[in-house]
Amino acid sequence: MAAVENVTGRMPSFDPYERGCPSRDLLDQIGSKWAVLVLGELGRNGTSRFGQLRQALAGVSEKMLTQTLRTLERDGLVSRTVYPEVPPHVEYELTALGQTLREPLKALTEWSVLHIEEVITAREEYDDRTERTR
Repeated sequence: MAAVENVTGRMPSFDPYERGCPSRDLLDQIGSKWAVLVLGELGRNGTSRFGQLRQALAGVSEKMLTQTLRTLERDGLVSRTVYPEVPPHVEYELTALGQTLREPLKALTEWSVLHIEEVITAREEYDDRTERTR
């Protein structure tokens, strides 16, 4: 990893195109289907309980949602608050760092909705071409 000079001294320069760069791992984490959807749901609706997230994200398994939330919490994007009640009451919300992802993820979501028909057409054309060459 290279280092660059700035006014406060040397600081690491991260390049996700280089093997071993931690920013590559972060891109992998926040770019996963469930992470994008969890971050989007928390961004749209604010604080949510596990069951609310699971219901809002049709198709996610309990295990995958738990794994995704733990990863996002570890990365500092989501906070988990446990209330000492019986049964335990747990809530998840975006941290200040997680809030900074709202606009980029919203843009990606809007792009996917706007262009899905073109992508479906491209997939069908590709499948037709490759089917004929088999």
